[in-house]
Amino acid sequence: MSVSKESVREIIEAIGGKENIQTATHCVTRLRLVLKDEKKVDKERLEEIDIVKGSFSSNGQFQVVIGQGLVNKAYQILAEETGIEQASKQDVKDAATQNLNPLQRAIKTLADIFIPILPAIVTAGLLMGLNNILTGPGIFYDEQSVIDVHPQWADLASIINLIANTAFVFLPGLIGWSAVKRFGGSPLLGIVLGLILVHPDLMNAWDYGKADEIPTWNLFGLEIDKIGYQGQVLPILFASYLLAKIEMFLDKRVHDSIKLLVVAPIALLITGFASFILIGPVTFFIGNLLTDGVVWVFDSVSWLGGLLYGGLYAVMVITGMHHTFLAVDLQLVGSQGGTFLWPILALSNIAQGSAALAMMFVAKKENEKLRGLAGTSAISAYLGITEPAMFGVNLRYRYPFISALIGSAIGGVLLAMTGTKAFSIGVGGLPGFLSIIPEYWIPFFIGMAISIVVPFVLTMIWSRFSKNKPV
Repeated sequence: MSVSKESVREIIEAIGGKENIQTATHCVTRLRLVLKDEKKVDKERLEEIDIVKGSFSSNGQFQVVIGQGLVNKAYQILAEETGIEQASKQDVKDAATQNLNPLQRAIKTLADIFIPILPAIVTAGLLMGLNNILTGPGIFYDEQSVIDVHPQWADLASIINLIANTAFVFLPGLIGWSAVKRFGGSPLLGIVLGLILVHPDLMNAWDYGKADEIPTWNLFGLEIDKIGYQGQVLPILFASYLLAKIEMFLDKRVHDSIKLLVVAPIALLITGFASFILIGPVTFFIGNLLTDGVVWVFDSVSWLGGLLYGGLYAVMVITGMHHTFLAVDLQLVGSQGGTFLWPILALSNIAQGSAALAMMFVAKKENEKLRGLAGTSAISAYLGITEPAMFGVNLRYRYPFISALIGSAIGGVLLAMTGTKAFSIGVGGLPGFLSIIPEYWIPFFIGMAISIVVPFVLTMIWSRFSKNKPV
């Protein structure tokens, strides 16, 4: 399939004309537009255009799925036809932020901080899965692990574990880099700040709960706990904000000739003292309180927690609120040794893929576009990327999306009631079992089966009675 000027002109007309386009850019597969009024978009007309595979709105951007290899040409033609200046992704993000309310801006800020560090976290999760296969008892041998039966593999497992754990041991360093960069400061100072909070001279946060005595500093009569913040998210987030603002304040007022001697040392010194005296203790308490609250829900009313999170996760993806739970997952991993939220997320991915796959069979043979989109987006969802399935297929016909919510909700209830945990965030979808603690593999595989079968069957049945049928 090639991109023609006529097709791009049809896209421009369907989104409200060139006068409705404020800013535009593109990524690997999508046109990313900031529109003056999204209500002017004719989605039905837009998605009937031959090169359009789907569309959705997220974080103030209206995104049109074109496909890899085609979107570049489509963007060039769009720029020529509308006369808009080609913009960077950051320009579009900045323009999109102006269309967001305060809550959406806060959610977007969290997304901007955590998404850049996800590759490191996911990689660590996969390597921890490999380590757990080697060290988990009962996987290949009765009540024994691979390294128990084959001791020569023990050191290999130990090195893999060290490599895998690094991203979590020094998590504040990763968050500090991304957060300070997002808040307008120097990313390098963010790394240093994060490493300060996990310095080896401090008591490890994981030993805090079982320590008989907490070491302290005596600062002119003020006792300050000498503890680190390993696995903690909130302390480094707030400290990064303070560091960036102090650095920016000083950078504007200090003469260039002495900036190197003044700005970074003063910014780090003030932020470091504030972190150990106020920010750390307060946010440590709040973070643990929030974690304890989530744990209490899943311990006391586990079925309800699984039902709500499993049933509503895909809805949160639509609004972008799912990014806020990255911080919760990381906090649970750091303080509880695993997260019971992420396994349910993996089932949600699978459920959306199964509903889209059913639509491939529901669509008539003549509708090659929908059949192709449903099939490829189902595969994408099974591998953890749900947006093409959700926005290109399931939401378009509604009942596949609802069927997927029901399937993931049922699977979520099972995982919550069995206490299924992942030792880290990992790859979503079918490969998700690699991040699950091995003792929970059986309930997770049952949950996977539920998320595959229920949405598929419900979508097939529902399609027979729905008026909103693909043609």
